[in-house]
Amino acid sequence: MVTISAFARTAALVGDPARAGMLAVLMDGRALTASELARAAGVTPQTASGHLAQLAEAGLLTVARQGRHRYHRLASPAVARMLEGVMAVAAGATPAPARPSARPPGPRDAALREARTCYDHLAGRLAVAMADSLVARGAVELGEDGGALTPSGEEFLRGLGVDLAAASETNRPRRRVFCRPCLDWSERRPHIAGALGAALLATCLDRDWLRRSEGSRAVAVTPAGRLALGRAFGYGRPCACGDAA
Repeated sequence: MVTISAFARTAALVGDPARAGMLAVLMDGRALTASELARAAGVTPQTASGHLAQLAEAGLLTVARQGRHRYHRLASPAVARMLEGVMAVAAGATPAPARPSARPPGPRDAALREARTCYDHLAGRLAVAMADSLVARGAVELGEDGGALTPSGEEFLRGLGVDLAAASETNRPRRRVFCRPCLDWSERRPHIAGALGAALLATCLDRDWLRRSEGSRAVAVTPAGRLALGRAFGYGRPCACGDAA
């Protein structure tokens, strides 16, 4: 069981603005150099190196060397889940203006609200719509802390080209949850995480239904993706959410 002191150390590490900025940039699953993270956090490379060493020592980051460069990434989906949870709580804790036109919680960027990566799975309005559709058709069952793919869901997702066998193999050695709900930071409703969520995102990227946005967690829905995701998950109907982005 985690000790109070260990809990406090982790909270303090995440609570520093520079370290929080670097962790937030890594939420899209990329591996970045210390220089890139320093620019993102607005600190000097020397300061960034000190912060990154602390985060790695605490097990929040992993570091890989390739040639002359050292690349930093989030250590696990659990770290990403913690950060997304803190973001959701922080957004909800911010006092809302009394005006009825108050900005909803979550990112200000419309593209991020529409579709973004949450470490290795999809988040945003599109991801919630996909989860709602899968639950409604009986393909996925979601509980408070976990989820399951039904036999009809397996057939449906295989028809879309989702590699469920690869997702299961990836899941085993890491002892990772195969399917679970993840509270969406901006929508405040669950999208699908775990190995299944990662497989769904990978399929959308491989089929060019979604494209990553350089320097951002946002992903853009392509014209082909708008058609395919509309047919499969009812995305864009009836609210035409994609056009709002």
